[in-house]
Amino acid sequence: MFKKFSSEDVSSQNQVKASVQRKIRQSIAEEYPGLEPVLDDLLPKKAPLIVVKCQNHLNLVLVNSVPLFFNIRDGPYMPTLRLLHQYPNIMKKLQVDRGAIKFVLAGANIMCPGLTSPGGALDDEVEAETPVAIMAEGKQHALAIGFTKMSAKDIKAINKGIGVDNMHYLNDGLWKMERLD
Repeated sequence: MFKKFSSEDVSSQNQVKASVQRKIRQSIAEEYPGLEPVLDDLLPKKAPLIVVKCQNHLNLVLVNSVPLFFNIRDGPYMPTLRLLHQYPNIMKKLQVDRGAIKFVLAGANIMCPGLTSPGGALDDEVEAETPVAIMAEGKQHALAIGFTKMSAKDIKAINKGIGVDNMHYLNDGLWKMERLD
């Protein structure tokens, strides 16, 4: 999704009204209850919240020119990896084995066998259509953020095909864009 992302992909930037800002804050608070204590620091009520519309129906949420969250169409908001590295416990985690790391970092979707092999790990509570952090075997930080295509139980049972869509990974265009001016 963000493989070749740059500031040229931006269609428009708008500072949102207070009512829209409240809706964004509320949906982020519902999606990530672990962020509740720091939400006022991340999305201050007085600081202008800017929504950047990009190609492919992609929206970025910026505070002080720093991208913090993104979503596609009207889907759930997902944190950027930089934010996830600051607050690692806000998302459910799936772990891929060592063999999958280089493919995930190249932007490939996460296949079921990479999650079910001995180095992989699944959280059984993860449902389909859920944003998840993709961890790597033996690594501390998340290497990608994905959107599950099937539930963890189905991933174990079927063990074929794409289990998680790779939305944002280390060293992609969004990762390299620390600020959007």
